[in-house]
Amino acid sequence: MGEGSLREQVRAVVEARWFQNTIVAVIVLNGVSLGLETYEDQFGRYGHYFTLADRAFVAVFVIELLLKVFVYRAAFFRDPWNWFDLFVVGVAVVPATDGFSVLRLLRILRLLRLISVIPQMREIVSALFRSVPGLGTVIGLLFVIMYTSAVLGESLFEDISPDYFGDLGTTLYTLFMLLTTENWPDISDSVIDEAPYAWVFFVGFIVVSAFIVLNLIIGVIVTSMEQEVSAERWEEDQELELRQHEAVMIRLNALTDEVARLTEQVRLLAAGGQEPAARGAEPGGAAPGRPGPAAER
Repeated sequence: MGEGSLREQVRAVVEARWFQNTIVAVIVLNGVSLGLETYEDQFGRYGHYFTLADRAFVAVFVIELLLKVFVYRAAFFRDPWNWFDLFVVGVAVVPATDGFSVLRLLRILRLLRLISVIPQMREIVSALFRSVPGLGTVIGLLFVIMYTSAVLGESLFEDISPDYFGDLGTTLYTLFMLLTTENWPDISDSVIDEAPYAWVFFVGFIVVSAFIVLNLIIGVIVTSMEQEVSAERWEEDQELELRQHEAVMIRLNALTDEVARLTEQVRLLAAGGQEPAARGAEPGGAAPGRPGPAAER
């Protein structure tokens, strides 16, 4: 068995649905195991079994990556998601010595491998990355609004409610709570008695930041997701149109060849019918099979 045929067989296994489902199941089980380890009172006595299970999970992940490297070779390292998988699994392979004991805390990152394994999750994350330029603009606008409001709020309510508006940092944190619309009545009640006009500040900030700017952020993310899905569908449509175009061109070429062949046959038939008539119409010539005038005499 050649190396090429072996690679194709391994590729069929790696790209099979059952193989992907198995990896997803192992990742989920690994996440459940890591969660159960946190209940030391109930499951502390099973620590040895958790260690064995953890090594088994790591072995499965290492074998999976080795198979992918064997199948895809250099193409494996051109996919950013494969680099993410290498980092997560590589952290798990590092020995848990005193110098690297903190890396054991990163074992929970294995659960994030569900993002790289499940295509739908990859599409969502890719859409989020695509929306970063637009999100940066909207978040910058939100920061400008919050900073301006913080300076204004600190100037207006510093003496009335120092707990919420004592300085610029405290005011920014207060405005963040207003942005989430969490406990905002407590904040407004702390100044509304001494500053009845304060409702204009609170209502205006919440409407602009929470209802308008945050919806802009959601709109940018939704638009990026639509573009991500549309791009994939566009590629599928382009591939389908290309196959249809190739089929039509093959058919047209076949019809062109058939028309050329029929044209040649018609030309040959026309040329074959004209030659006998041309020979019989020679001047002074006799028709075939009949003697001339001199012979009759």
